[in-house]
Amino acid sequence: MAKPDKVAAVAEIADHFRSSSATVITQYNGLSVSQLSELRRALGTSAKYRVAKNTLVQRAAEEAGIEGLQDLFVGPTAIAFVQGEPVDAAKALKNFAKDNAALVIKGGYMDGRPLSVDEVNQIADLDSREVLLAKAAGAFKAKLSQAAALFQAPASQVARLAQALADKQQGDEAPAES
Repeated sequence: MAKPDKVAAVAEIADHFRSSSATVITQYNGLSVSQLSELRRALGTSAKYRVAKNTLVQRAAEEAGIEGLQDLFVGPTAIAFVQGEPVDAAKALKNFAKDNAALVIKGGYMDGRPLSVDEVNQIADLDSREVLLAKAAGAFKAKLSQAAALFQAPASQVARLAQALADKQQGDEAPAES
């Protein structure tokens, strides 16, 4: 019979799997408690970083309906359950791993499929949602400015033509009077 604390841990981890927009599985072998605290601060509110036993995590993943991660649950495993934007959490983990060789990104899970280490790194290299929205807004504004200039061009051409015609008529009338 399963111990109540382990059953509760499996249920909690399964809930994290279900409620997360993405997960990143890491190996933390050799990180001190202070380094793990620093990593949790770097992740901020975008992710919860949880150290757990592999057997409990495997059971929780099965309970949550997540498949394809069994090979990643080897050795000391910790999981970042991403609550917000996956880009922010992936960047924080990648930057922390650069400074601390003991943290190894093993893979992840997002949009119903497992992610390789390369895919997690590609996500980390993306711009944040806010930056992408700002770039899109800038592109839209540029296109609107081009459209406004295009729509204004015929009116200004007509005005220039009318002015040229008026100038020509004045020029034609002036020599006739002399």
